[in-house]
Amino acid sequence: MNGSPGVRDGTPADAAACAAVYAPYVTDTVVSFELEPPGAAEFAARMADAAARHAWLVLTDPAGGDRVVGYAYGHEFAARAAYRFSCEVSVYLEVGRRRSGGGRLLYEALLQRLAARGYRRVFAGIVLPNAASEGLHRALGFGPVGVYRRVGWKHGAWHDVAWVQRSLGDEVDPPAEPR
Repeated sequence: MNGSPGVRDGTPADAAACAAVYAPYVTDTVVSFELEPPGAAEFAARMADAAARHAWLVLTDPAGGDRVVGYAYGHEFAARAAYRFSCEVSVYLEVGRRRSGGGRLLYEALLQRLAARGYRRVFAGIVLPNAASEGLHRALGFGPVGVYRRVGWKHGAWHDVAWVQRSLGDEVDPPAEPR
């Protein structure tokens, strides 16, 4: 790996590693609104679903060969057909790796992949406060859309979620169908 992290497509073999990266966000933070960490089988299903229509990418650690230390993915924004040109994105890094550049590497590759597939808008939800996530999204060209106030109850308190969005690709209408 030449001493630098690598971004590649996630595979079913990465499901347990992705689940391990995600678990502390579920159990120890309000970054995720899930209450129980999903296991490897659930992650494999989520990965397959995301990869089929959007993308699921993993970040590997140069010190650990192909060891997965983060991931990013796109998935359906909303079920109605008119939303098909938009998707939601998320990124997670191993605890202790935030502000290391890994999130940017993953998101840049993911946004490029989603644009190539024909998506025109990406959205992300950020549980507030989260200065690191807000800064990453701002640096990558996401702009504010609004805030859902007191929308999630976790760890004995209500939490707000800020929504941000970014445009992808050309603004040619009508758009080509996502592929």
